[in-house]
Amino acid sequence: MLRFTLRQLEYFVAVGECGSIALASEKVHVSSPSISAAINQLEKEFGLRLFVRQRAQGLSLTLAGHQMMKQAKQVLSDADQLNSLAGDISGTIRGPLSIGCMLTFAQVVLPSLRASFETKYPDVRVRQAELNQPEIFSQLRRSEIDVALTYDLELPSDLDFQPFASLPPYAILDVGHPLAERTSLSIKELVPYPMVLLDLPFSADYFMSFFHDAGIKPTIAERTKDMAVMRSLVANGFGYSIANVRPLNDSSPDGRPLRFVPLEGDARPMSIGLLTALEANQVNVIRAFMEHCKSAYSDEQIVGLNAAGPAARDIT
Repeated sequence: MLRFTLRQLEYFVAVGECGSIALASEKVHVSSPSISAAINQLEKEFGLRLFVRQRAQGLSLTLAGHQMMKQAKQVLSDADQLNSLAGDISGTIRGPLSIGCMLTFAQVVLPSLRASFETKYPDVRVRQAELNQPEIFSQLRRSEIDVALTYDLELPSDLDFQPFASLPPYAILDVGHPLAERTSLSIKELVPYPMVLLDLPFSADYFMSFFHDAGIKPTIAERTKDMAVMRSLVANGFGYSIANVRPLNDSSPDGRPLRFVPLEGDARPMSIGLLTALEANQVNVIRAFMEHCKSAYSDEQIVGLNAAGPAARDIT
């Protein structure tokens, strides 16, 4: 009779995905010797060599290892479903929950939201991932995440989106910019100046649509996929930018001041909400997280959204 634990299978899958024990150790927050011992025990129990050890290149799965990892993932998935089923039957909120979050606002929205949820439901094991929009779609479809906090950008019909707030766009300017003291701005007024584009999938198309709809073209001086880098470039005079989530203070990461000026006219706001696979909210733990997010927003407890004041509007 084979003797192994679900935890050992989890470590095996982590090493198979990461390609090294050290990286797997960081991923599952367990010491490298513990993971090595688990792999050795599995190989002994299965009577199979699961990895090829290469000193300079880490570990790579053998052919048998590939087959075993596929089955191990299925076993772990089945175990999670059993745990969820037990919670559904008993009415308790427990088990694993994998949360994805749009990386442009993950740093200001997710940590406090997750902390209050885990305090309320201590039997839930949360894992989080910061992703762009295509990655969110892909990981939801592959059941690598259960729910995602994201925008209503290019949403596919096979996923379910439940909005809870509408976020209008801001122009972000350095304090020395000629338009910095304005109380609102039109897209046309920004055109003569250089732009720092937040160049993420779908997000960039959304920002560029403002100019396209007005029949004008911006002068893109810089592009970055990092929200913090974008704010620092703006604060140091490389150009203006546009965003929908306003940080808790009006400073760039390097401490320089910024101005956030609402865009007037027909610039479409983005809705922020919860994206899941269809009917995923029938699972207790997912439904509990979704209800927690909506309640936290209503109670003005979501850091980074409610702090924006009038910029965040309820969706009814």
